[in-house]
Amino acid sequence: MNTKERIFHSVLFEAIALVFVITAATVFTDAGAKSATGLAVGLSLIAMCWNYIYNLGFDRIFGYNRIERTFKMRIGHGLGFELGMIFATLPLMMWVLQLDFWTVFVMDIGVVIFFLVYAIVYNWCYDLLRERIICSKAEISSAVPR
Repeated sequence: MNTKERIFHSVLFEAIALVFVITAATVFTDAGAKSATGLAVGLSLIAMCWNYIYNLGFDRIFGYNRIERTFKMRIGHGLGFELGMIFATLPLMMWVLQLDFWTVFVMDIGVVIFFLVYAIVYNWCYDLLRERIICSKAEISSAVPR
């Protein structure tokens, strides 16, 4: 993926995730909609930066052929990403929600489980759709007479 596509991939992921996170934060905490939205946007910005850095490194180490990644590799990819997110997000969540470490840690584990599943499904679907679009464009360009 080039830089432009990596940014698109990350922004689309976070836009979909924001809907889930804002809803969950409003329903499961005493934070109002304004605080929940601010927290969700802050976490999203952290996640987008981490996503770009993490995926760039992951692709360099494990290869750029995303379509051939196994389910096991996708789980490892998701776990690695989420572990990095825990370290980055705990302090922000504690501050905004005004909750203690253990309460936020347990909440964050729930968020990690959700995002682990969401990231695996999202990335797998994205990779499959991307492959179809690329193959479709290749077929169209090869069918056009020169």
